[in-house]
Amino acid sequence: MWLADQWKDYEVLDTSRGEKLERWGEYRLIRPDPQVIWDTPRKDPGWKHANAHYHRSRKGGGEWEFFDLPEQWQIHYGTLAFHLKPFSFKHTGLFPEQAVNWDWFSSRIRESGRPVKVLNLFAYTGGATIAAAAAGASVTHVDASKGMTTWARENAKSSGLGDAPIRWIVDDCMKFVEREGRRGNYYDGIIMDPPSYGRGPKGEIWKIEDEIHPLVKACAGILSEDPLFFLINSYTTGFAPAVLSYLLGVEVVPKFGGTVCADEVGLPVTDTGLVLPCGSSGRWEKN
Repeated sequence: MWLADQWKDYEVLDTSRGEKLERWGEYRLIRPDPQVIWDTPRKDPGWKHANAHYHRSRKGGGEWEFFDLPEQWQIHYGTLAFHLKPFSFKHTGLFPEQAVNWDWFSSRIRESGRPVKVLNLFAYTGGATIAAAAAGASVTHVDASKGMTTWARENAKSSGLGDAPIRWIVDDCMKFVEREGRRGNYYDGIIMDPPSYGRGPKGEIWKIEDEIHPLVKACAGILSEDPLFFLINSYTTGFAPAVLSYLLGVEVVPKFGGTVCADEVGLPVTDTGLVLPCGSSGRWEKN
């Protein structure tokens, strides 16, 4: 498992009864997690003194219960800064487990010793975008949500990357990739974090089981002549890491060689020493 264990401003303190207790900077949140199927004693005092608690509804969805939490606050990962705020579907605007992938592709970018163009699809609030930009890449950030893209720009500015070479694009990811192919725009690195289900800015429907392979194939067509990496993240239940390996193996390796590996991504749990699994990632890189 690839472990995001270099955080100082974030940690999973404990897990029990379908929930996780997390520290986000100075604030403690309780959020549901479907992986936590065990019922262990809740010894950490944070369970009784959390700043906010997201309660899952039996009818689907849920709502926040706030005790003492600001509308927005900030945490850091190295030089990167992230604005956080609780919003619907239990999220805060950041997936901390992805830091292990940020470190991986940032190393590829820095070690290349040349200008690097990166495409980040389903880019959300820009964690991967600003990590790649901080490593020295020119980044094209694509997301269907104008609000998420605005949030990402704020994160870039707070990270000292307000003037970095980042293109901010609000668009359907597949349509954008197809247009880039027609325009002859190529990238040295591609990152994608596709949802299980979603809608584009004009109502385009995305179902990962139907759309992921055509998208990976289209992306392979806009890799440069000497690409560095291709990263796929997935939180979709039932998508094993081997599925991501296969996609990269059939669409990228025949054209460029290189190696493929995939694994679960996880976060260490402070109170128990266990690891909380948080989805899967597939990585291709040039030898």
